[in-house]
Amino acid sequence: MKATVEYRVPYADTDQMGVVYYGNYYVYFERLRTEILRNMNLPYSKLEAEGIFLPVIESHCEYKNSCTYDDLITIEGEVDYIKGVKVKINCRVYKDSELLVSGYTVHACINQAGKPIKAKNIFENV
Repeated sequence: MKATVEYRVPYADTDQMGVVYYGNYYVYFERLRTEILRNMNLPYSKLEAEGIFLPVIESHCEYKNSCTYDDLITIEGEVDYIKGVKVKINCRVYKDSELLVSGYTVHACINQAGKPIKAKNIFENV
């Protein structure tokens, strides 16, 4: 339950100082999460069609270095755990082999009414 995504930083992702705006790393985490779910045969479109949603309930990001316009970065990570109604996904961003950013997001599994669903019921066949 892991994935790797390569991404070339567009100018729109950078701030006035020419570095990637710090909040965009969470967008990169989302790109990775989308690929992890796709690799598990559970793309968001399939989950949502079944009335399942994964809102972020916790996040953490540690910035070690920056990337800039036109850098080719690698975003990689994996599912850390699936427990109760929660799923935790670890994320790392690299330029070449240098770790730039690491972090994670924790998601609650809920139905359309916003009621918690046991995560194992969603991910059990994976």
